[in-house]
Amino acid sequence: MREQRSIVQNIDWPLLVIYIVLVTMGWLNIYAAVYDPENISLFDLDMQYGKQAMFIGICALVGTVILFTDGKLFPTFSFWIYAFMMLLLVATIFLGKNVHGSRSWLNIGGGFSLQPAELAKFATCLALARFLSEINVKMAKLQTRLICAAIIGFPVLIILLQNETGLAIVYFSFVFVMYREGLPGGYLLLGFAVLVLFILTLLVEKTILFSVIGAIAILVFMFLGKRRFSRLLRIAVVAAIAIGFTLSVDYIFTKVLQPHQSIRITALLGKIDPSQMKEAKKGVLYNVNQSKIAIGSGGLVGKGWTKGTQTKYDFVPEQDTDFIFCTVGEEWGFLGSTTVLLLFMTLILRIIYIAERQKAPFTRIYAYGVASILMFHLMVNVGMTLGLMPVIGIPLPFFSYGGSSLLGFTILLFILIRLDSYRMQIL
Repeated sequence: MREQRSIVQNIDWPLLVIYIVLVTMGWLNIYAAVYDPENISLFDLDMQYGKQAMFIGICALVGTVILFTDGKLFPTFSFWIYAFMMLLLVATIFLGKNVHGSRSWLNIGGGFSLQPAELAKFATCLALARFLSEINVKMAKLQTRLICAAIIGFPVLIILLQNETGLAIVYFSFVFVMYREGLPGGYLLLGFAVLVLFILTLLVEKTILFSVIGAIAILVFMFLGKRRFSRLLRIAVVAAIAIGFTLSVDYIFTKVLQPHQSIRITALLGKIDPSQMKEAKKGVLYNVNQSKIAIGSGGLVGKGWTKGTQTKYDFVPEQDTDFIFCTVGEEWGFLGSTTVLLLFMTLILRIIYIAERQKAPFTRIYAYGVASILMFHLMVNVGMTLGLMPVIGIPLPFFSYGGSSLLGFTILLFILIRLDSYRMQIL
């Protein structure tokens, strides 16, 4: 009884309150996105918002169980939880059902499905935190970096095999956790350089790009000083890799990415092939254009709850899932959208604050993992509804319709709340 009272007293209530507010706002927006005057009950299980209400109830129960679970169990069983979720991911490839070309859903009965890729995020976060928090593990060691890459890379590989590119990309947000724990900034710079080179390859003629790479290599060589000859080989290798990467982009676009994925990227860059324009106007360009129209039509204060015409008449595809933010923009306007974004930023900053007050490295690392995942989802989801990011189909946390998504984010956050409440018992 004393321990239960201690848990309640040490819960980070601001974090919990923000979670409840975001989940409630998400539920109301799902209701507005599929609003039907003939089905006005918020708890109609034949409608998405009724099912979401049920998912919220399930998540409340799961969250409560997590809060009253012994805080020591999470670090103790992290690797076991990770192993179980990886097995579930692998099983989904063979047992999952095909939904929109993706085999990432498992039937759980009663007409409901579970997407293990959403739940694997918290398991990966736990495993990464457990490994990096061990005494002899130092990020300066190459072995440590390789093991971290394996922990992150395995679920990425399996999810890619399920044809869920969007969710697979989310796992790369864990690199920021590694950076916080000592990964040299050069790795982030390298990743940024690869991204820039990828974009330039799509925008600039290859002969011009090769000339620029060669010129940069020569300039670097000239300014290296006395030891420049000993580093010439490194420069040549980097330049060769850069040129090889630019040559591989066409292969990636034609052999690795599916047609709709490559169109989404070229659409964002304004470089759609004329032969693909007709398909793009019916697909990705239509989705994004309608989303921007919906958000723009909301003006300063919005049209009012359930009053959105773009939403009501189904102009925006996936308006209750991937494009839920356009419902916020249309019905709540600029002020409402800004409020939602500020709530998310407050949530993320609060998590970072919680991370930095921890005595246990495990909880600190886990907290940064939670913050990284939420930030990535927020940036990409809102960015794609505004036409600033490619449409890769990842949900807006706590807002998008879906039990797997809501459950995954709830478990992710409530484990952090429980670990944080346990901090006072750690010497």
